[in-house]
Amino acid sequence: MTVNGEEKIATINLVPGVQVYGERLIVDKGIEYRLWDPFRSKLSAAIINGLKYLPLKEGSKVLYLGASTGTTASHISDIVGDKGIIFCVEISPRVARELMERCVKYRKNMIPIIEDARKHENYYSTFGQVDLVYCDIAQPDQTDIAITNCKHFLKKNGHLLLAVKSRSIDVTKKPSRVFKEEEEKLKKAGFKIEQVIELEPFDKDHVLIHATME
Repeated sequence: MTVNGEEKIATINLVPGVQVYGERLIVDKGIEYRLWDPFRSKLSAAIINGLKYLPLKEGSKVLYLGASTGTTASHISDIVGDKGIIFCVEISPRVARELMERCVKYRKNMIPIIEDARKHENYYSTFGQVDLVYCDIAQPDQTDIAITNCKHFLKKNGHLLLAVKSRSIDVTKKPSRVFKEEEEKLKKAGFKIEQVIELEPFDKDHVLIHATME
């Protein structure tokens, strides 16, 4: 949408009148939108930087690893709507409380799971297979965590969106090498790499990898 002469991306607010992270609310033709800040959301940054296909639609079922306080997850909530569901895994009880206060108490399609994403066997709240696994965990083994969760929860031909922060994996290597190594891990695990999107200038030394599980 156009705001003050500039093109911005936004989602239709599932909970009109309620902000999640101080984002701007805009009403156009009776519909309220939430501006999606690319400096606060890696998925927004990836869309602006040329993500060719966003594997989300109304009714999608999503497993979100590293949901934090719900900035990106809330926009996914807008997109999947009341017919969709997002299982929000967050390891920190303090952060999860903020997630519940900002999002969960207003959005019935968000299910909080306070757990380590390495311990998928403890996700008692999940049911059925998901259409998308979204992973944003700043840990050296972030790709391995994503792969394991996909093998247990992602449906065949389902999608993975993996945010890779090179400095969380190995600060001694060039970011481009780190990204290539994480791609190779996914390929060896049976994934097809659909696209790799650099996230600068919104996030330094980050990419978002879109992969599908064959």
